[in-house]
Amino acid sequence: MTKSLDTKLAEIKSQRSTRAFIIADAKDADMAFGVRAPGPRAYLSAQGTRAAQFSPEVWTREEFGCRNLPEWLDVIREVVRQGLVDIMLMSASVNEQLAIKEGLFRASPVTPAARANDTTDIWAVRQGAYTKEPAQPFRSATIDHIQCGQVECKRDGSEFPGANLGLYSVTFVNELEPDRATLTAFKEFREEAERKQFRYFLEVFDPNVASGIPAEKLGEFINDHILRSLAGVTEAGRPVFLKIVYHGPRFMEELAQYDPNLVVGILGGSAGTTYDAFKLIHDAQQYGARVALYGRKINHAEHPLAFIEMLRLITDGKIAPEEAVRAYHGVLEKCKIKPRLPLEKDLELTDQAMSYGGGNARSRITAPGKPNSASPAASSQLAPPSSSPGDWPKKADGSPDFGQMNSAQRRAYDQSRLTQRFG
Repeated sequence: MTKSLDTKLAEIKSQRSTRAFIIADAKDADMAFGVRAPGPRAYLSAQGTRAAQFSPEVWTREEFGCRNLPEWLDVIREVVRQGLVDIMLMSASVNEQLAIKEGLFRASPVTPAARANDTTDIWAVRQGAYTKEPAQPFRSATIDHIQCGQVECKRDGSEFPGANLGLYSVTFVNELEPDRATLTAFKEFREEAERKQFRYFLEVFDPNVASGIPAEKLGEFINDHILRSLAGVTEAGRPVFLKIVYHGPRFMEELAQYDPNLVVGILGGSAGTTYDAFKLIHDAQQYGARVALYGRKINHAEHPLAFIEMLRLITDGKIAPEEAVRAYHGVLEKCKIKPRLPLEKDLELTDQAMSYGGGNARSRITAPGKPNSASPAASSQLAPPSSSPGDWPKKADGSPDFGQMNSAQRRAYDQSRLTQRFG
């Protein structure tokens, strides 16, 4: 089946003005967090709980604040079947279960991908101190295990049952020896990937330790490192796209305009508010990003499927970030799901940490047009302006005419669509 990723990549490279945007759900957190990786149990898939197979006298469900692995796999299956993301990023073991053993992606437009390395700055285990040390290269997974689940794949020209796309991560810390080791390991991976015809995208983290670089200058350091590192790499060994911290409009535009063949994407960082997530993807796209990989922002959402729906509506240009937050809360209300934050707090913009080690939010900015409270009156802003369904401009074939819609009509259309989807 044709994958939406390939279609969009071709469109992005041939039409720089396109709105085509790639969204990835990063479900590879088990390579970093261990027990906490599956996220909070506030949301489970339609399959419900997968009770632990041991005596309740030893443990009770309430003692586990996070989903277990079977529950997490159910959520991943639901997201893939929804079909709104373009990439599902997993660990090699989850990729084996869902892609190789179950064939979940065979008839899906979603592309499976696996984390191809796990540098020490993502070893975010409880009681550990690894993330405080300069990042060091390390790989648990092999390309063969990602592609076919075995130490050596048969390379007879047939398609691999697993993923043929991986994430490779680098962290530059502005120290000669650690950064040299990082680039040496990257070179070895690139050469192996080229020999095995394995595609990858490149994740570039900000320094995970004190680097001596002022925060406002990190964009310069990262952009120059990316371009300098890839200057010696020919097309056969280059990443299909980048995944980086969004350092603001100036640095995104600087990188995106440098090379038309370089597709730039952003990483999501820690969970934050819903407005954080929606505003980030909107602004990054506006200034040149064509990909977003959201991990914790999706995984910790009260309703991941509705959250993803909003991301797609934003990148398609059908709804603004502030409207999307209100519509999302409307879905939660209809589904009788208690939001993590009241609407007024969820419409605040906070300065989020963009690393696996995490950090505290520092500043809060109120979104424009925020209602004074999360009262039922405020929630009523979600309702269509007319009780008549379909009260918005339409084309001759009956499809919605987004170009002729005003803000209220777009909100009415999106709320109607979400109500039909989520009830």
